[in-house]
Amino acid sequence: MTRATGTSARMLASAGVMAAAAVVAWLSWSRATVFDHAAAPKGAASASAAASAAASTGASSPQRIVSLNLCTDQLLLDLVERPRIAALSRLAADPVLSAVAGRVEGIKLVRGRAEEVLSLSPDLVVTTAYSTPEVVALLRRVGVPVVVVPLAQDFAGIRTAIRGLSESIGEARRGDAMIRDFDARLAAAAPRTDERPTALAYQVNSLTSGPGGLIDAALSAAGFRNVAGDRTLGPGGRLPLETLVARPPDLVVLANAPDQFRTVLADNLRHPAFRDVLARQRHVEIEMPLWLCGTPAIAAAVERLSLARAAFRDSAAARADAAISRAARVAFGPAPEAGNAPPTATAEARRAKSATQPAKAMSR
Repeated sequence: MTRATGTSARMLASAGVMAAAAVVAWLSWSRATVFDHAAAPKGAASASAAASAAASTGASSPQRIVSLNLCTDQLLLDLVERPRIAALSRLAADPVLSAVAGRVEGIKLVRGRAEEVLSLSPDLVVTTAYSTPEVVALLRRVGVPVVVVPLAQDFAGIRTAIRGLSESIGEARRGDAMIRDFDARLAAAAPRTDERPTALAYQVNSLTSGPGGLIDAALSAAGFRNVAGDRTLGPGGRLPLETLVARPPDLVVLANAPDQFRTVLADNLRHPAFRDVLARQRHVEIEMPLWLCGTPAIAAAVERLSLARAAFRDSAAARADAAISRAARVAFGPAPEAGNAPPTATAEARRAKSATQPAKAMSR
């Protein structure tokens, strides 16, 4: 059992959700999970199916929407006006996990229990697959419409989730605009050269992100090569600290500051050997809220990674300039002082002087 220290409410909350966050992080980072995220539980309607049903019956857009999952919280907040949101999940207000924590003040937050949801008289409940399935089943039995949004594992999945949810709530145009903005940001951050520095994401409990998943997609979109697939990973996608120290990537990507979590799960980030790696290697922090859920928030992660890659390009250009300067000094000698003739002019003068020597000898 871990113990949270300090009086900060944020630290206490972080310690309380750490185990859950680590599990969710692993599910988000790794494609090799024990179930298919894109599939909804048996009997659950997908967002696109619900949208088609609503269109066929001519149903009006829902006006009291309840979200039971952090990921649908974030999508919903960007797709509808606040008066149409009856409640979001309590995790929406957690700054450690949520990309919209600063925007939910005044919105009711729920733990997802059936009785509190029913008390809000929702005309639509949105959630994700495998999120409180027993509550979803109960709500369906009493006639509450429920839309299940697949958890995105890549950028295509993000577009699918936006499109499906936006159609379900009668905001298809807003969803299309959100997708266009998302794609424009990705295009602006895309690499302009073929050079691909190596990168590796490193998280609490030594978790990393192998091929597939949102972090891998973000690294690739920004022009990096994720080397986690080249390393031997332990259970749950864990990368031993010794392996990281022995073979560090060009860029280390952190999901959290080393001192953010006061639990033994984050001891790997506080280890002297890891701090030494950070002192020697370039690193960037991509906060968990940007990539934990498949939402357009991950575009900010790609933009930050793109800036980190530009720093590599600038460093390479500086090294090339330095190499040219060294070559010039070897070929022409040191640079002249101010007011002196350049090396090429001096050399020409020496050649001209040599050419006059035979003539002077003959005249004597």
